[in-house]
Amino acid sequence: MDILPVFSLRITDSIRQPQRLEKIRQFLSKHDLAPDNDIRFFAEASIGHRLAGCAGLAGNIVKCVVTDTPWRGANLTGLLLAELERIAVDKGIAPLFLCTRRENCDKFCRCGFWPVAEDSAGTVLMENNPVGLQRYCQQLQKLRQPGEKIAAIIMNADPFTLGHQFLAEQACGQCDWLHLFLVGEEAAYFSYADRLTMLTHGVAHLPRVTVHGGSPYIISRATFPAYFLKDKVAVDQTWSETDLILFRDHIAPALGITHRFVGSEPFCLTTRRYNQAMHHLLGGHMVVAEIARINSSAGIPFSASEVRRLLAEQQYDLLRDKVPATTFSHLKTLISPHPV
Repeated sequence: MDILPVFSLRITDSIRQPQRLEKIRQFLSKHDLAPDNDIRFFAEASIGHRLAGCAGLAGNIVKCVVTDTPWRGANLTGLLLAELERIAVDKGIAPLFLCTRRENCDKFCRCGFWPVAEDSAGTVLMENNPVGLQRYCQQLQKLRQPGEKIAAIIMNADPFTLGHQFLAEQACGQCDWLHLFLVGEEAAYFSYADRLTMLTHGVAHLPRVTVHGGSPYIISRATFPAYFLKDKVAVDQTWSETDLILFRDHIAPALGITHRFVGSEPFCLTTRRYNQAMHHLLGGHMVVAEIARINSSAGIPFSASEVRRLLAEQQYDLLRDKVPATTFSHLKTLISPHPV
């Protein structure tokens, strides 16, 4: 009977214990990996002074799960993931997601993760809750609305501009109901709470609209990390596909969505590629309506990044012409006591 080794387990906080990261980097480098800068915690397993395996946690995303060759088959991956789940529970983080190749799914299934979506290249998104997506869709089903044309828009609204408002108005004018989803990640210039307030007030004049709060199943660090790490263009295609498959196969059917509205994207390459993938993956399942952005009086398309720039430069008179009155009113509360 084989005797399993006894591993020494520890959690490393990359902010409070930066000296530990060099050893982890060296270990990952042996396996042709490098730790992402957003990994806050690492679970480490050692035999004596030798690092035998590690797994990282960036928010609710598990990354860099590696077991050294001599210890594969010793359930080390399960031990590492259990340590990360313990930390996640302590921090109130749930659920956890990871991505892997199709051939590794069985290993992670044995560790308490279940497949959520798979792209055409065999990359699988997994979650440590077997019914998380099912329960989310059941909640959405309670919000279904009658009509032959049911629209959806997903936006970050950082902040909510006249361009965002125009897109929502176009969708409302062409469909029987609009489901408006706000990206839920706290990775924007404005907080999620502020963005939700600006969006809700900015569409309050529109009939037949449901505003949905953020979800880990819609443009999140789990489903579409390239959106939040836009310098890493290589991962754009894979992860935009995963996000759109989740929308097409689960979220849209739950709400009876027939139309997906999106604004044209003249500035951001990542978002433009996402729009292109949307036409490819959603076409045939629903209408993808790409609406040209409206321009300012100077002929420049409205953009949230331009609003943020004007806000940083305190050019409030110019900013006033690029956002709805409701957004401008909220911005005044955020930048007080500066005069607006």
